[in-house]
Amino acid sequence: MRKPMYVLVMTFSISILGMVLIPGMDNDGNVYHLTFFDAFYFVSYMATTIGFGETPYEFTYPQRLWVGFSIYLSVIGWFYALGSIISLVQDKVLASEIALVRFHRQIKNLQEPFIIFVGYTSFTRAIIDHLTKDGIRSVVIERNEEKLKMLMLEDYIIEVPALQADIKDPRAFKTAGIHKANCRAVITLFKDDAMNLRAALSAKLMNKHVTVVAEATTQEYELNLKTAGADIVQNPFSIVAKRVYASLKTPSLLTLEQWSYGDPLVRRRKDRLPKQGRYIICGYGRMGQALQIGLDNAGIEYFFIDSDPKQVKAYKKESGIIQGDGDDNDILLKAGIKDATCIIAATRDDFFNLSIIMAARRANPKIFTIARENRLNDSVVFKAAKIDRVIMIENLIVDKTYMILARPLAERFIRLINDRGDKWGRRVIDLMEKYIDHNPDVFETSIDMKHAYALTRHLQEKSNVVTLEILYRNRSDHHIRNPILALYLRRDGKDFLLPELIMPLQIGDEIFFAGKTKAFTDLEYIMENIYELEYALKGTPARKEKSS
Repeated sequence: MRKPMYVLVMTFSISILGMVLIPGMDNDGNVYHLTFFDAFYFVSYMATTIGFGETPYEFTYPQRLWVGFSIYLSVIGWFYALGSIISLVQDKVLASEIALVRFHRQIKNLQEPFIIFVGYTSFTRAIIDHLTKDGIRSVVIERNEEKLKMLMLEDYIIEVPALQADIKDPRAFKTAGIHKANCRAVITLFKDDAMNLRAALSAKLMNKHVTVVAEATTQEYELNLKTAGADIVQNPFSIVAKRVYASLKTPSLLTLEQWSYGDPLVRRRKDRLPKQGRYIICGYGRMGQALQIGLDNAGIEYFFIDSDPKQVKAYKKESGIIQGDGDDNDILLKAGIKDATCIIAATRDDFFNLSIIMAARRANPKIFTIARENRLNDSVVFKAAKIDRVIMIENLIVDKTYMILARPLAERFIRLINDRGDKWGRRVIDLMEKYIDHNPDVFETSIDMKHAYALTRHLQEKSNVVTLEILYRNRSDHHIRNPILALYLRRDGKDFLLPELIMPLQIGDEIFFAGKTKAFTDLEYIMENIYELEYALKGTPARKEKSS
């Protein structure tokens, strides 16, 4: 900005000086000289082409000659200055510095808990959208300028600060506020496992107390991430294998898991996989190998088809795999498609998976079909294909990560029940259907001053004992039990599944409930309002404050 300003100052100075030095003539024919103020006033509106006329008297010809010269001089100065300013505004370095200053200000003023997302992908976009609806703040670090522009166009409920930086530079995390006490977690969900490992390691080195959630698609990187300090490592293919096993052996636990993600508490047709017969799996990649583990644990016979000779060679069993395309009718017949009960298209190509399903149906119309969907953009096509079960890799990661961040008790509850067995899961579902209905909501809370002011104050007195059953009571009639059920209680690192109603509550308890929204409202009032708590405990009517 210095040169343009120097040019403007020089052109104005020369023009003003000439107007002051050149003599003029007043209305009486007397010689006069413009003052510096009059000259500055005239040159100012002359240079901006406003044109108020000659002042304070008509100019002489020498003055008009100088004005003509000054006009061209000032036009040249203004053109140069404006061109320089426009060029400067368009300069990427300056724009990035201005954006960085604005980002610094946003992070400095960020007082609420927030989560740092490394990379702006379809995964993180969906997760941020869910989190903003829950009032949870997010910060994004992204190297690609085009992706940041897409983020700016998103209509998020809460503003999402974004920093253009490369995670290879550790300073990016520092700039994003990883050292702040209200930074809750760092999320890295790149498709590149090496990038996730680098981001997780950098985040832990910058702040060992922050929670790091990372994705890994191989067991090798899963182990490396845990060694680097990642708190939660997600492998989408392991999730698929566990769900396939649960569908076959513990369907009630799968129903509970899917309910916690927002589905109704019923077992749908697509979750009822065939428990007998041969499964044909097309693709012996990462997903195929994970499915092999799940099917082995479930005792299901299977056969693989893969077009890559390296994958066929990597298959460790003596038989059970054939090289070829999964949509080739002859290959399907060799794999035993006529007698198979289920086919799984598990390749990385969505449209090849659809082609496999179509070919399998032609050969065996009654076969149960499962297809892997890699991109959310292809959902419309998969829906039109009427496949029995679609496994969306992106959705698995999005749902799992959102659960970890927004509903940590629900996520821990799902992990704890994995080894409980189908009978236990059926019992929980029966209790929920008995006391609530087929579609209960979820609610998480903790006994502390922020979430349970009245109850915490009451428990601080040593002689006071409050059992879990108190939180079930109706505010209108404390004899009535609300449609609510405590599924999980966490206390001092210890876990209690289906805690008893007579269990005394303690300060610091974290509880995961199933129930209806009205029941959760009563529960919050009882925990937070002194008079509502008194009524729930003793049955005495809640006092009403006198109106002023």
